[in-house]
Amino acid sequence: MYSVIHAYCDTLTQQFDTITPDRKKLLSIVSAYILQKRAENKAVQLVYICTHNSRRSHFGQVWAATAAAYYDINNILTFSGGTEATAFNQNAIHALEKLGFAIHSDGQFNNPVYQVCYGEQEYTTCFSKVYNHPANPKDNFLAIMTCGEAEANCPFIPGATGRVATTYEDPKLYDGIPQREAAYDERCRQIALETLYVFSLVK
Repeated sequence: MYSVIHAYCDTLTQQFDTITPDRKKLLSIVSAYILQKRAENKAVQLVYICTHNSRRSHFGQVWAATAAAYYDINNILTFSGGTEATAFNQNAIHALEKLGFAIHSDGQFNNPVYQVCYGEQEYTTCFSKVYNHPANPKDNFLAIMTCGEAEANCPFIPGATGRVATTYEDPKLYDGIPQREAAYDERCRQIALETLYVFSLVK
C-alpha cells in the first residue's frame, strides 16, 4: 500500500470514537456478513449501490478494497453499481487523488474505466454501471446501499444474500458552489472512516 494512504488510514483508525453508537450498530451488520462468509471459507463480495454509481458507491468500493488491504484481510472482492449508469464523477476522483490514490483512465469519453491504485500492485477497477452489470457478481453478495434514493427505488436486489442501508449525504448537492471541494473531501473521509471501522471488527 502507498505509504501516504497507509498513514491516512492510521489517522482515521484513531477516530472510531467519533462514530455514533447507532451508526456502529448498523455498520456491524457488514462486519458480521464478512465474518460469516470467511467462516464458510467463501469469497466476500460487497456491492456498493447508489443511484448514478458516480460518487458514494465508488467511494465505498474503493475504501472497502483499501481497508481490506490495510488490515491484510484476503479474499475480499468489492464492486459498485447504480440504478442507472453515468460516469465516475471527476470531483470524487479528485478527492481520492488528493489522498494519494493513483487513478488511471482508459481514455473513453462518456464513461471511462479507471484503475484506482492504492498500492504498486493493488487496485480496484471503477466505472459507472447498473448494479446487475456483467462486471458485478450475480449472486452471493452483500448489497450495501449508499444513498436513500437507491434504497427506496430498489426494494429487491436479485442475487443478494444480504442487504444493508448505510446511506450518506450526496456531495452532488454542493456542485457549483464554493463548498463543493470540502463536501467531497468530507464524504470521502466519512466513508473511509466507517469502512475502516467495519474491517477493524473483522480483523
